[in-house]
Amino acid sequence: MEYLNLNKHKYKEVTDKMAEQNLVQFKIFDLYDVSAIEIKDPALRPYLNLSPKLLLKSRGRIKGKLAKINFNIVERLAGRLQVPGHVGKKHKIITAWSSGKYTKNMTLVLETLDIIAKKTGKNPVQVLVTAIENGSPRDEGTVIEYGGARYPQAVDCSPVRRIDLAIRWIVQGAYGKSFGKKTRMTEALANEIMKASEASGESFARNKANDSEKQADSAR
Repeated sequence: MEYLNLNKHKYKEVTDKMAEQNLVQFKIFDLYDVSAIEIKDPALRPYLNLSPKLLLKSRGRIKGKLAKINFNIVERLAGRLQVPGHVGKKHKIITAWSSGKYTKNMTLVLETLDIIAKKTGKNPVQVLVTAIENGSPRDEGTVIEYGGARYPQAVDCSPVRRIDLAIRWIVQGAYGKSFGKKTRMTEALANEIMKASEASGESFARNKANDSEKQADSAR
């Protein structure tokens, strides 16, 4: 019995050493490494999920308060593509590029990331994270009612809402440049993400964030 116990201990030591030496670092779809992604904004760091998984498909199993922060940011981008929201009077809810199908939406995102990787030579997930940081407003304006009168009031934007707005504006900017035009959705989305990561004035998300912060400044 002592010999068997000794062998068990030795076996565990050997397997632990092999596991340390051959530690597998999962990549998103076995393509993009997220272990070295840098999030510069400390406020967004706890809410930008970059969990390394081979397949980003939660199947609706993540539930609870603030459940969205447990979804990988790439999966959240794919989910927003199917319902980008309204822009003014243009109701662009569902198009031929995107539907409720996970495979079609994620294929569109993967093609977009591939375009970004080829054009920039960088990790496309890092470019996406930087675009979200640049396209998220730090404060915004609201309206309060006091004594029967309505007044504009500046409020701080929570980190969760900042990420939601950035993703929404990135997708809406891409739809605006491809809906009813010759530009493919993947190209428009890749260009929007790259321009937002560079804080370019041509980025729809960056312009919307600037407008939101300017309105908040004027309402202080």
